[in-house]
Amino acid sequence: MQLRYLCTVPILTLITLVGCTVGPDYKRPATDTPNTFRFEEKDAKDLSNTAWWEQFNDPVLNELIGISINENKDIKIAAARVEQFLGQLGTTRSQFFPQVNAGISGVRERIGESPFTSSSSQSIVNEYQAALSVSWEIDLFGKLRRQTEAARANVLASEEGRRATILTLVSSVALSYINLRNLDRQLEIAKDTAASRRNSFQVFKDRFEGGTVSELELAQSQSEYEASLISIPQIEAQIAQQEDALSILLGRNPGDIYRGGKLADLGLPPVPAGLPSQLLERRPDLRQAEQNLIAANAIIGAARAQYFPSISLTGLLGSVSSEFSNLFTGPAKAWSYGANISMPIFTGGGIAGQVKQAEAQQQQALLQYQKSIQTAFQEVSDALITHRKAREQLAVQGRQVATLRNYVNLARLRYDNGYTSYIEVLDAERSLFNAEVAYSQTQNAVYASLVNLYKAMGGGWVAEAGSLDKKEPMPVTQR
Repeated sequence: MQLRYLCTVPILTLITLVGCTVGPDYKRPATDTPNTFRFEEKDAKDLSNTAWWEQFNDPVLNELIGISINENKDIKIAAARVEQFLGQLGTTRSQFFPQVNAGISGVRERIGESPFTSSSSQSIVNEYQAALSVSWEIDLFGKLRRQTEAARANVLASEEGRRATILTLVSSVALSYINLRNLDRQLEIAKDTAASRRNSFQVFKDRFEGGTVSELELAQSQSEYEASLISIPQIEAQIAQQEDALSILLGRNPGDIYRGGKLADLGLPPVPAGLPSQLLERRPDLRQAEQNLIAANAIIGAARAQYFPSISLTGLLGSVSSEFSNLFTGPAKAWSYGANISMPIFTGGGIAGQVKQAEAQQQQALLQYQKSIQTAFQEVSDALITHRKAREQLAVQGRQVATLRNYVNLARLRYDNGYTSYIEVLDAERSLFNAEVAYSQTQNAVYASLVNLYKAMGGGWVAEAGSLDKKEPMPVTQR
């Protein structure tokens, strides 16, 4: 019984130190980056490294984000994936060190009768063995070093993946909560409109009974009142679905979500300013893509190293005896050592295929890295454009809502004085309702564009979010 053993004499240590590393060394690829974005907020401070969600001034939103960081299942999956790659790194690095094994065995066997020997030659043989063995492979051409380089890059990529999950989660919770408050506002508008039309219908009913309005006008009033009720259950269904989605982000079963300030009461975080080069350094998905590229680059070297000789030494120290009582005595001692060099001569293209596969994977990782950079700049540009144009639209819609409210008052006054029909009042109210809903939706778009901008910029806030302390869970059954 023999296992390979690598001697640690100085000459072999020197050979290992001067051994070459096969394969290309990683160099960050050059990327084509824009000097500026299409829209820039040059007067804003660079706040992309702060906990931006706190600037909405809503303690409930802060609490929900803290709960999601601690309870969300995707975060836990990402953390477990980091541990997985750490284990793989430890397994790969272990090949640099001697592999020590110990074993003890016993065999009892009977030698059968031979036609050429007498029966007296039959015997029962006992054999006991105890051995300590060590194995160690010389990484002369860098195969293990390249494998370790790839494993280390995989660990870093998985950690950046965890950070990217945090980035997406925090942004998703903020967007969901803001949309929930938008739906609450739409429901409030719908209920106020329904209440107003119910009062109008009651007035028309009294006037009809008094003979001052026609049945046609009464029917018009009733139809508008009934129409205003239709949107209420639709919005309520959307609210329940949004609450369910937000509950899953919090790592909980679907249920009600606690509310904080109204949509109009939320603060408006400043627009973060930053250079493209800074963007490349802090987005977790870009860092993850680069670490994947580093790992793929290292695998090429590990594949090419298979063309070169593999050198190892073997050794064993133990004892062998036919009597267990004599197993550890001097005469039973046994030892061996030796060297082994192996090199592929003909593999039928097996190694060449592995090298080609590794090079193709490296090319895929390179293109994915370049695509991730382009996507990052697109997301930042889109968010800047959306935010600026949404704020411009919100200002116009605010003036429109104020104008329509005045229009409704004037239409009612004209109707009460007999200058116009009730149809004009209904048209004015319908226009005001649509304008108020549209204004709420644009408010939501303004806040959402800021969330998307902070998400696109990445930043140090990801690490701050990931280190949030666990807090006592907030009740989520209140409104």
